[in-house]
Amino acid sequence: MNLASIPSPSTGVLQLGPLPLRAYAVCIVIGIVLACWITETRLRARGAPAWTVLDIAVWAVPFGIVGARIYHVITDPELYFAAGKDWVGIFKIWNGGLGIWGAVAGGALGAWIACRRRGIPLTMVADALAPGLPVAQAVGRWGNWFNQELYGRPTSLPWAVEIDPAHRPLGMDQYATYQPTFLYESVWDLLVALVVWRLDRRYRFGRGRGFALYVMLYVFGRFFTEMMRIDHANEFLGLRVNDWVSILVFLGAAAYFLLVRGPRKDLVTDSDGNLTVVPEGTGAAGTGATGVQAEETEVEGADDRPDDGTDDPGSGDDDAGDLPDERAAEPAAAGRADDEPAADPADADAGRADADAADREKHAR
Repeated sequence: MNLASIPSPSTGVLQLGPLPLRAYAVCIVIGIVLACWITETRLRARGAPAWTVLDIAVWAVPFGIVGARIYHVITDPELYFAAGKDWVGIFKIWNGGLGIWGAVAGGALGAWIACRRRGIPLTMVADALAPGLPVAQAVGRWGNWFNQELYGRPTSLPWAVEIDPAHRPLGMDQYATYQPTFLYESVWDLLVALVVWRLDRRYRFGRGRGFALYVMLYVFGRFFTEMMRIDHANEFLGLRVNDWVSILVFLGAAAYFLLVRGPRKDLVTDSDGNLTVVPEGTGAAGTGATGVQAEETEVEGADDRPDDGTDDPGSGDDDAGDLPDERAAEPAAAGRADDEPAADPADADAGRADADAADREKHAR
């Protein structure tokens, strides 16, 4: 693919008849839809009611967009508050400027509110979202191509992106093509989504560990693409602020992934529509239990009771060898009784009388 031969529209606007569509916003919306679809599919597989993801998205998406914009403004305040700048530009998100870590933080806050309202653990939703979020990022990054932003150093590579003179950095007007860092990150995001999905399918991560794995993999690649970019960014100790944030986030995610343990959870719904969290495999799909029954199974399961040496009647265990001898011998005794008729008491008395008579006759002689 030669991006240099496919220059992006300098206005970043697509016309749908008389309706102008901001390409940056369209890419974000498509990414959100894909992430919701993936998350919904994974939540249903774990027992969540249909369209649970919509109940969460109506909180998470607005919070995520606001958080992303706040992060961008905080890390690049001179773009809006320096001399000659118009602070109203803060609200013009269609011109670009959304920080991923602000999106994650804001979206997590919104999702937490929605999860509390629905009675679903946030970590369960995070694990379901883990493969979907990098897919959304992969699509959203193409908004940078339409806006001609977030590219890297000048290059003549076949896949270089052509940048209009109005969007080139100061002092680099002579260069027309640049490293498409947005493309690199988009490809990396898709690889992250694939790896997270495969590993989660094999190891069945629980308690948010799947999401922590996504964070680690994403920031690893983001660290290198960030170093390639030449757009304006504040620095600290020789590194861009986003690089420092990536390092800290990676360490936090790694610590969480290594230290947190616990089984994956499922959801079951009782007859009143109430949701109950149960260990995977003990829900309605596996045992036929309702939400209340499944919860009791988890709390009062046989594994948690001390072994007192007694048998559980009706447990279905193969305990025939532990029966008392008297009970075990009953079938055999019954068999012998059927084969040999019992002695008659009258016959026994007659026998004793004959023996006594014979003894008296002997002494008389």
